[in-house]
Amino acid sequence: MKHRSNDVTQGAERAPARAMLLAMGLTHEDLDKPFVAIANLASDVTPCNVHLSRFAEAAKEGIRQADGTPFEFGTITVSDGISMGTEGMKASLVSREVIADSIEVVTFGERMDGLVTVAGCDKNMPGCMMAIARLNVPSIFIYGGTIMPGQYLGNDVNIQDVFEAVGAYAKGSITRDELTALECVACPGEGSCAGLFTANTMSTAIEIMGMSLPGDASIPAIDPRKVDEARKAGSTLLRLLEEDVRPRDIMTRHAFENAITVVLAMGGSTNAVLHLMAIAREAEVELSLDDFDRISRSTPYISDMRPGGRYVMADLHRYGGVSLVAKRMLEAGLLHGDTMTVTGKTLAENVAGMPVVDDQPVIYRPDNPRSPTGGLAILRGNLAPDGAVIKVAGHQERVYEGPARVFEQEEPAFQAIQRGEINPGDIVVIRYEGPKGGPGMREMLAVTGALIGQGLGDSVALMTDGRFSGASHGPMVGHVAPEAAVGGPIGLLKEGDIVILDIPNRQLNARLTEEEFADRRAAWQPLPPKYTTGVLAKYAKLVSSAAEGAVTR
Repeated sequence: MKHRSNDVTQGAERAPARAMLLAMGLTHEDLDKPFVAIANLASDVTPCNVHLSRFAEAAKEGIRQADGTPFEFGTITVSDGISMGTEGMKASLVSREVIADSIEVVTFGERMDGLVTVAGCDKNMPGCMMAIARLNVPSIFIYGGTIMPGQYLGNDVNIQDVFEAVGAYAKGSITRDELTALECVACPGEGSCAGLFTANTMSTAIEIMGMSLPGDASIPAIDPRKVDEARKAGSTLLRLLEEDVRPRDIMTRHAFENAITVVLAMGGSTNAVLHLMAIAREAEVELSLDDFDRISRSTPYISDMRPGGRYVMADLHRYGGVSLVAKRMLEAGLLHGDTMTVTGKTLAENVAGMPVVDDQPVIYRPDNPRSPTGGLAILRGNLAPDGAVIKVAGHQERVYEGPARVFEQEEPAFQAIQRGEINPGDIVVIRYEGPKGGPGMREMLAVTGALIGQGLGDSVALMTDGRFSGASHGPMVGHVAPEAAVGGPIGLLKEGDIVILDIPNRQLNARLTEEEFADRRAAWQPLPPKYTTGVLAKYAKLVSSAAEGAVTR
């Protein structure tokens, strides 16, 4: 079981290493046990992560009880909800790579035999999973849990409502006092954003993939059972070590297909497309945009969860959590039930052992879905030859056609919306926000929230080479590839060009001829880089297309 840590604990020549380890209060008996790294993403910069240390401590207890030696270390997070709409949001997707790299460096450098990751915010989870797949030592993921909804005027509210209230305030629909009252109650404590936004989407995907314990995805952060689960995860890791079960034994092609299927069935975040492709790349599993489109066409949309529905993750947990969704999908023959998980059981066996409530309002039956196709779709066309992603929950059969309102970055678009300059039927185009062009592919919840808040959510479509928050909903097309910064067609559009978003046929086109595109392409000049030093400059040079998961090479 000490397949790596023996490098630093065995033999006379390792006496200096042992001396350093003994200085931390360890004993020689501790050094004879397997070494388990605990990557704890706790920090004071976001409610998603502020509480994670208690789960890391519980995991350490479980590791010790199972006769292992835990070593905790920290790494970073960037709060999307706090940085949203600012220049700082450019660092969000960059943080995914930093998290993955930092976990890899410590676990590899310190010769750890196994790995437990404890994470909460949006980029934490794919960052952890990329490192887990890359290292391929026995590993398990622990999610910090969802926040509870707040209460405002007798209704459940969350951060999505606050972003949308900003647009309502700009329009004059609510007062400043009402906006302030809402912001004071929308986030009542610790945990990740409440709806099926990116954090809860990714926790769902990881549980279905088999890399966390059953129930991990939906247990609220404040639930005492979360500590017990973290302790159990620590002891489970030692069993994985004993049996030498590696992440890539679990994270197979079928496991990724299961994760995609459940994300589509629940109408999860568009960010799942980027993140699952990035994780698959590290696990050496072939995965492309075409896989998402193929699976979406045969996957029913069965969830009534926010942002496109009424309920939040804590509601789903009351009825059985993700296992309820998996049970219904398994019964419909839409999942691979024989995939292996960290419990040592198959997905189907895990689901069979979890109590669920069939008579509930959150999850529909696959034979009576909200829509016959999945909540995400992949678009192509002369504006997105390499693909684009749209959350189509509730808009599967719509066609939008209108004049392009072109903005070179997010800020002028947001200001135009707030000034009331966007009209029903417009197609808002925000470009130079891609992986290289941003750099960092900012999410645009401030923009989409403002549109929704002004009552334009169904009448104005938006397309960008940037990203959207999992809390965004409506006809919002992101990840348009190739991006503007590398000469993609989105960078050739002019104000007033007619854009057609045809969701049923999965098409995104401009009413322009090839000759017109060619003339504009010949005249196009790349913009100078926005950052020439530091992490953003480095990222811009290394990052790939969104169509490949925006991974660095």
